[in-house]
Order: sequence, then structure tokens, then C-alpha cells
Amino acid sequence: MATATPNALNEPRTISSGDENATPRLKGSSARRKVAMVTDVGLQLPGGMSFESWEKAGRNLARVASSSAWCLGDWIVYGQSRYEGRYRDAVESVGLDYQTVRNYAWVARRVPQSARRKELSFQHHAEVASLSPQEQESWLDRAVKERWSRNQLRGELRAARSTEPRPATTVSMPKLEVPEAQLARWRKAAELAGASLQGWIVNLLESEANSVLADTRAPSPDEVDAEVLPAIPTQKGRD
Repeated sequence: MATATPNALNEPRTISSGDENATPRLKGSSARRKVAMVTDVGLQLPGGMSFESWEKAGRNLARVASSSAWCLGDWIVYGQSRYEGRYRDAVESVGLDYQTVRNYAWVARRVPQSARRKELSFQHHAEVASLSPQEQESWLDRAVKERWSRNQLRGELRAARSTEPRPATTVSMPKLEVPEAQLARWRKAAELAGASLQGWIVNLLESEANSVLADTRAPSPDEVDAEVLPAIPTQKGRD
């Protein structure tokens, strides 16, 4: 049975219930009764905690969660660039969910550390990750200045997009020149699939594109926002 023992980072971490700009810090046993302490299996809160202290501890927990998402994303980006073909096995071996950290990695890749705002959450940055660097900077600056929540930023982005001109819904494909026998085979395959030749070709191309781009697809802000940070993996040998 799991017990509240020190985690893989050496020992329990404490979350300050005072200064909201403080970061999690390690404490000795003498201070453990006065602070909220994070363990592998949950949060230990001291008795008699005031509402203000409880609220500030929550703010610091939120900062830790946002920082963890960035760190996991940066970790995956590094692994993808250095250990192609091996990094995914590493993700699974340490007990993380690949889909979750893949989404974190997409945001981390799109928004470099130099563009990130410490005043904003990871979810704020996920909202603008699909934009150009210049647009990201503009929207993040506004979010900081106006003190927007993630939902407020999302609403402002949607309002701005609703006024943009809609792009053309279709474009013409380059003309393909293929041997007559090959074209006949394609027509037969499309007929057997119950599709027009054009629809059959488009479906095949779309399927192949989805397969190739699986690791680079942009997750929606809802997908990122719905993710739950994975728990710290259980150490081997523990019950």
C-alpha cells in the first residue's frame, strides 16, 4: 500500500502559505507543522490554517503545476531532437502519459522560454501557441497588462478571430500525370470503396498526413486545459 513517504526528488516539499511569490522549498521536521507539505500521495495541510494562508498556498500550487507543464514540455522537446526513436519508450518507462506530455511539448516548442510570461499560466500560453511569434507577444503582453484570466484571453482571441476575413474554403490541386493503367487501378479501387476517385484520393492523402504529423499536430486549448499532470512515478521496490 502506498504511503506518504518522501518522493523521488529526495524528500517531501513544502508549499509556502505566506509569500505567494515563493517557490516550493525543502524544510526540516521542525517546520513541517506550519506549512502545507507535498508528498507522493497528496497534500498535508496544518491544522488551524487561516483562509488567507490556505488561498495563498493554492496559488503557489497553481504555479508549481504550470511550471511542471513547461518542464515536461521542454524535456520532451529535447528528447525528440536528440533521441528520435527512443524518447517515447523513455516517456512510458518513467510512468508518464505520452499524449499528455506530447501536448505540453507542442506548446513548449511553439512558445520558447524567452517569450514566456511568468505572470501567466501555461494555459494562457497554450491559447496563443498557434499564432505567429509577433502575435503571441502582443496577446501575452495584453493579458499581463489587463490581468486577464485564461478564459478572458480565450474570449478576446475568439472575438478577434470572428472579425477576420474567412479564407477560401478550397484550393486547386496541382495537375497529376500518371500512366493510364495506374489511373484505371485507382478508379477501380475507388469504385470498390464506394467513393468518387477524387474523394478516394483525398481520403488516402488525409490518412497519410495524419499518420506523419501525429507528433506535430497542434492540440486544441481545450485538450491542453483538460490534461491532468501525471503523478510522480512510484519508485521500484515500494509497496
